[in-house]
Amino acid sequence: MFESKYSKLLTVILVVVIIAILGLLGFLGYDWYQKYFLENDALAFVENYTNEVDEKNDNNTTSDDNSTATNPIDGIEKTNTVSGSSGNEMPTYKGFNVVGTIEIPAIDLNYPILEKVNKSTLETSVGFLYGAGINQVGNSVIAGHNYRNGLFFSNNKRLNIGDTIYITDNSKNRLTYKIYDKFETTPEDASFYSRDTGGVPEVTLSTCNDDSSKRLIIFARAE
Repeated sequence: MFESKYSKLLTVILVVVIIAILGLLGFLGYDWYQKYFLENDALAFVENYTNEVDEKNDNNTTSDDNSTATNPIDGIEKTNTVSGSSGNEMPTYKGFNVVGTIEIPAIDLNYPILEKVNKSTLETSVGFLYGAGINQVGNSVIAGHNYRNGLFFSNNKRLNIGDTIYITDNSKNRLTYKIYDKFETTPEDASFYSRDTGGVPEVTLSTCNDDSSKRLIIFARAE
C-alpha cells in the first residue's frame, strides 16, 4: 500500500518536472525565435535603406572627382524635426513610420529608428524620443528596451568611449558619431535632453540598466 502511494507520488513529481522543463524549453525557444527573426528583419531593412545612401553618393561622384560624399555635416539638409524626411512620405517598418536607421558595429546593432516611442514601437525597434531631429544640429534622444537578451539596446552596456555609431536619415544623409560619455542616472532624469551641442548633431541613447533601477545613457557627437 505504502509503495503504491510512493510510486504515484514519484510519478506526479516526474510529470510536473517534465512539464516544467517543456515549458522552459518552449519559452527559450520562442525567445530565440523572436530574437532571430526580429534581428534579421531589422538588418534587411537597414541594408536596403543604407543601399539608397550608397546610390546617392555614387550619383554625387563626378568624373574628375572619384571621392563620394561622406558624413556631410556642413551640407545637412534641414528637415522636419520629427520626421527628418523633408516633408516626403516616410518609409515604414512593420506598420510604423521610420525616421532613420542606427548601426553600431561594436555590438552588431542594426535597427530602424521609429518615429515615436510607445509600448508598441519599443517592442518592435528603437524609437525617436525627443530633440532636434535625426542628424540635425542639436541633441536627439533615441530610446530602446533592454531585454537582457541582445535585442535593441540590451548590449549598450558593452559600448565604450570612442565607439562609432552610424545614423542615416530619410534625406539619405549618413553621419558618423563617436561616443564621448557614458553614465547611469535615475529613470526620471531628463536634464541632459536639451543641451548645447556646439552647433553639431549629437545623439543620446537611452535604455535601462540590467536590473531596471537606473537609466543607462550614452552621448555621441557627429564628426
